Amino acid sequence: MPKPLAELVHPSWVDSLSPATDALAAAGAYLRTELAAGRGYLPAPENVLRAFAAPMDQVRVLVVGQDPYPTPGHAVGLSFSVAPEVSPIPRSLTNIYAELEADLGVPRPSTGDLSPWTERGVLLLNRVLTVRSGAPASHRGKGWESVTAAAISGLVARGGPLVAILWGRDARNLAPHLGSVPYVESAHPSPLSARSGFFGSRPFSRTNALLEQQGAEPIDWRLP
Repeated sequence: MPKPLAELVHPSWVDSLSPATDALAAAGAYLRTELAAGRGYLPAPENVLRAFAAPMDQVRVLVVGQDPYPTPGHAVGLSFSVAPEVSPIPRSLTNIYAELEADLGVPRPSTGDLSPWTERGVLLLNRVLTVRSGAPASHRGKGWESVTAAAISGLVARGGPLVAILWGRDARNLAPHLGSVPYVESAHPSPLSARSGFFGSRPFSRTNALLEQQGAEPIDWRLP
């Protein structure tokens, strides 16, 4: 018997995610089918909805990813983040760190763990929340897009202060759904596209400027 939504996410997300209950059930059923077939999925079950563990009302920045890292041991339920012990750091995240250093002058972090950002009001949300090991984009169209769209709609309806960071085509396609929420967009930090507009885009300082325009405190982007 699937658990009630209130047991899977922070209570503040329940109202926003409730319209996607059927999609969430469909995604859960698909994951059970994958397990029964011996294929499994990433991230670990307890991390699939990790992005919604923090209170909705503390979110000031939305960072939209695509789907989890398909490399075993990498996906942790937060877009772009990996566990502290993962080495080497994924190349997309290495590029994010390079831009962070160039933008704000902060030292490059020692690990790929972005969880401190989530404690400061940054929602690291993938559009698709699971993936088959070694098979990027394998869980698209299984219901997750409706779940994450509901979450984003809830944030938009909640109102500011809020800024969205949209990296890559999939994320940028969300722009029409953001209403009046300001956003920063560029190419994806992937090695395939980082030199086509991600490097030099200064997303961190631009996001903080947009927060301050809304009367909000800027994000402390420094990491250990």
